[in-house]
Amino acid sequence: MEFLFEGIAYITWKHLVMFAVGFTLIFLAIKKDYEPALLLPMGFGAILVNLPLSGVINQYVAGAGEVSGSIQWLFETGIDASEIMPLLLFIGIGAMIDFSPLLSRPVFMLFGAGAHFGIFATITIATLLGFSLSDATAIGIIGAADGPTTILVAKMMGTKYMGPILVTAYSYMALVPIIQPAAIKMLTTKKERMIRMKPAKDDEIPKSVKIIFPIAVTIITGLISPQAVPLIGFLMFGNLIRECTVLDSLSETAQKTLSNLITLLLGLTVAFTMQAENFVTLQTIMILGLGLAAFFLDTIGGVLFAKLLNLFLKTKINPMIGATGISAFPMSARVIQKLALKEDPENILLMHAVSANVSGQIASVAAAGIVLSLVMPYLQ
Repeated sequence: MEFLFEGIAYITWKHLVMFAVGFTLIFLAIKKDYEPALLLPMGFGAILVNLPLSGVINQYVAGAGEVSGSIQWLFETGIDASEIMPLLLFIGIGAMIDFSPLLSRPVFMLFGAGAHFGIFATITIATLLGFSLSDATAIGIIGAADGPTTILVAKMMGTKYMGPILVTAYSYMALVPIIQPAAIKMLTTKKERMIRMKPAKDDEIPKSVKIIFPIAVTIITGLISPQAVPLIGFLMFGNLIRECTVLDSLSETAQKTLSNLITLLLGLTVAFTMQAENFVTLQTIMILGLGLAAFFLDTIGGVLFAKLLNLFLKTKINPMIGATGISAFPMSARVIQKLALKEDPENILLMHAVSANVSGQIASVAAAGIVLSLVMPYLQ
């Protein structure tokens, strides 16, 4: 009978901490409705992989040799060996995005660049705190505010902190409605937050432009930053499926079925990196702090860039729009609209915010490619 309760003897305080982390993620998903499609499977997966002698992780069985655990197999196949899971998710994301607001207001692409300042600042800070260049790069990419991009860069950097990095990235993405307003209010006055912008009127974008756009972005980004080709290529392929209008059923499948399925599996798969012995460390606490700094610095960079532009513009931009240049689409745009309405119930900024937020999706991938291109030569 003692063998039936064998796992109890192996439980440590670190396992209990990870159970608490799992319960917290589940609570945030169900009670607070923070990215439930991802945080719920991550939280439950964290419990699964931290049960002693868990069958979801590879283990040696007498007479049978090593037996593959389901979650470890998913991680080794879908992320470690090929990075196919985050790339497939990018097809679904691309199929969801309508780039028309950005094509109507291409100047908003600048905010995508300004709002990713946090990536480079965090890499610098992490290096100064003693992390290796590869680990610091993986930590800094949390500032992309883009889960698939974070996974891919962390994998390419070979970091041993993938678990804390991914949990930090996805957790803070869910907390954007809390993080961004705090950062924005630090940098703006009520008067600035009440700035009204001319109502956004989307021009009718020709179908040919919508089709050429994803192809052109892929080629240009690929020539500038070859390391970004998998990310930008799968994202833009999904968008091309959407815009070509001859694959409507596939576009709908990518937007719903594919995205939901991969998100569900990705949450469980990422949980493999949340094993207690590697997760409950001082470095994890530091990564949580650095991740928060990355999100704050992204928001600060975008807002300050908008305020800089206002020095040269007659018609002022509401500086809150700069914060939507991060990749948390469309959450960030909604956050800014709510802030605007709180200050002025008649101030409609949503389409402006969406334009900048869409640019952030492209900019996050481009920034990741640039970082990889700059760092990889020093690691060879």
